Amino acid sequence: PSVPAWPLPLRAAPGGSGRSDASHLTPRGGAGVGAMSRRERGPEPRPGGAEAAVEDAEPESPDQCLSLLPWDRFSAWLHCVCVVGFDLELGQAVEVIYPPHSKLTDKEKTNICYLSFPDSNSGCLGDTQFCFRFRRSPGRKVSLCCFLDQLDKDLPVYLKKDSAYYYGYVYFRQVRDKSLKRGYFQKSLVLISKLPYVHLFRTMLKQIAPEYFEKSEAFLEAVCSDIDHWPPPVPGKVLQLPIMGLIMKLRIPTYRDKPGTTPIVQNMHQADSQISMALPTVHEVDLFRCFCPVFFHIQMLWELVLLGEPLVVMAPSPAESSETVLALVSCISPLKYCSDFRPYFTIHDSEFKEYTTRTQAPPSVILGVTNPFFAKTLQHWPHIIRIGDIKLPGEVPKQVKVKKLKNLKTLDSKPGVYTSYKPYLNKDEEIVKQLQKGVQQKRPTEAQSVILRRYFLELTESFIIPLERYVASLMPLQKCISPWKSPPQLRQFSQDDFMKTLEKAGPQLTSGLKGDWIGLYRHFLKSPNFDGWFRSRQKEMTQKLEALHLEALCNENLVFWSQKHTEVETVDLVLKLKNKLLQADREHLPVKTDTLKKLQTHINDIILALPDDLQDILLKSGT
Repeated sequence: PSVPAWPLPLRAAPGGSGRSDASHLTPRGGAGVGAMSRRERGPEPRPGGAEAAVEDAEPESPDQCLSLLPWDRFSAWLHCVCVVGFDLELGQAVEVIYPPHSKLTDKEKTNICYLSFPDSNSGCLGDTQFCFRFRRSPGRKVSLCCFLDQLDKDLPVYLKKDSAYYYGYVYFRQVRDKSLKRGYFQKSLVLISKLPYVHLFRTMLKQIAPEYFEKSEAFLEAVCSDIDHWPPPVPGKVLQLPIMGLIMKLRIPTYRDKPGTTPIVQNMHQADSQISMALPTVHEVDLFRCFCPVFFHIQMLWELVLLGEPLVVMAPSPAESSETVLALVSCISPLKYCSDFRPYFTIHDSEFKEYTTRTQAPPSVILGVTNPFFAKTLQHWPHIIRIGDIKLPGEVPKQVKVKKLKNLKTLDSKPGVYTSYKPYLNKDEEIVKQLQKGVQQKRPTEAQSVILRRYFLELTESFIIPLERYVASLMPLQKCISPWKSPPQLRQFSQDDFMKTLEKAGPQLTSGLKGDWIGLYRHFLKSPNFDGWFRSRQKEMTQKLEALHLEALCNENLVFWSQKHTEVETVDLVLKLKNKLLQADREHLPVKTDTLKKLQTHINDIILALPDDLQDILLKSGT
């Protein structure tokens, strides 16, 4: 049966409403301090502040500068900063939310409370860093300026914001303190953000959290003030982000970057006393370190993630569970993992019942858990990864067989992969040998991660290129685009037609791996990852057709056409052309600026050829 080509209504990209009013900049109500405008509460912009911190950045337009109120720069990076402590009567509680006007619903606060502390069985003494992900409560307007949301379109698909979720980046400290009733000091500093920049926020917390635990509130205000002077998170630019005397230098990837390459950010010598730190990545985790416990099954895990299969990672601590889940999600890059994933999941999570019910099949989701209770609750899940403490092997790891699910009784079971899944592809022994050789030669873990990342990238690209090639063939020919007709539709995706292309133009052209590629594709076409990927490609191609249609209109002599038609038809044409221009701006269509200027000139020329009364009406009307 053919896979349906889902109807995709063209809609505005986030924040691209084209409004000229400032209604989207209304101050947010205070959290426990009464409603207060952001102008009153925010720090005054410093002259020559963070605007100068973007190297080679294009100057901000006047409109953009007008949109930047205090806390808008902060909001481009973080939603808020929370401090979660332990209260003897209440248990975990949010002690501080900064800035104070930041809004969190009660449900969101509850999730943050429970997800910011390790489970009691984890025994995390000292300092621990990890991250979690949770659902945003629906129905709230995003307060970011329009132009900041537009930055999203330049990101690779796997780094685009998901407006339905927040990330929480945690620095948890638990140390003995005899002066406290419980005998322990327990507190978490948590950054809440929509951005999946794991490495950036981890590095940042490492710098600020220890000092915060010593200095408290005033220090937190100073940190937030620094962040509110950062440049916007522009992809492709080298950004300098000052934070409490340190300057972090980094570059956010763009969709134009060649997959698998990371442009080096040079650590420049600072003229003043500030220390500079160059971050090699904003989002990547240490892939080799994460996959070490399941070394021999990386290819099977790649298949499970690609197919959106339900996966549980059972780990001894939130640090290990969150890093492993993030590593799994990233292993199919540059494909976006389109299902839900929770780097750290607890029994108190608001989706606990939904994800652990036995009344229906387990959902397409990857969960990272540490509570032994899950060994029993998730026994019915088809694929379980059990990892011990993540340590880099000092010697070559021994071959570990895939274990049967019935052997998994408790969280104390031996590390390994528990599943009855039979991989579609034959095992690639070469990558295992290469990594084993690296262990023998004491190759640095960074180098091992680069090898592993390249292996996953080549595997994913070999798989996706035949699909890209087939979907590109669904695009109508340029000669079918007429300026006087609506843009042509894409042809429907046919599973049978696609399968026929694999014989001559399948993955065998780029990969030496043998196996049941056809079976893997059939399974993939039913998965959420295919659904998400195809919708994205369909939207891109539909927008390309709209852009080509605009260009075709520009190349016509529209004034000559209007002279041969009635006034009613000419006015109708003008209104349609104006709407085309609005659509191009609203949906960020891939159209050259010259084309839009040319179309505007055509509109003006047609209007000027009309009677004066009609000219007045058409020149005043926005649409």
